[in-house]
Amino acid sequence: MTTDPLSPDTDNGGLGTLIDERVEEASVEPGDHERFAHYVQKEKIVESAVTGSPVIALCGKVWIPNRDPQKFPVCPECQEIYESLPSEG
Repeated sequence: MTTDPLSPDTDNGGLGTLIDERVEEASVEPGDHERFAHYVQKEKIVESAVTGSPVIALCGKVWIPNRDPQKFPVCPECQEIYESLPSEG
């Protein structure tokens, strides 16, 4: 026996239950869900600009850079890793 979710439920004081399931698409682009500027080796950025190959950030994010990093906050995970690296010189 199936019940109509919109009909009153007499076993529950006359109240029915309606479940509203909505799927909304996010307005972010694939691979750009974080919206952070990441730390990447300089030579890898140049290589990516020339070849279009993806880069790997210190935090492990893999993507093809195509946005101005100055417009985004620095990735906290990349920042933490960078600061933990031994300084040169």
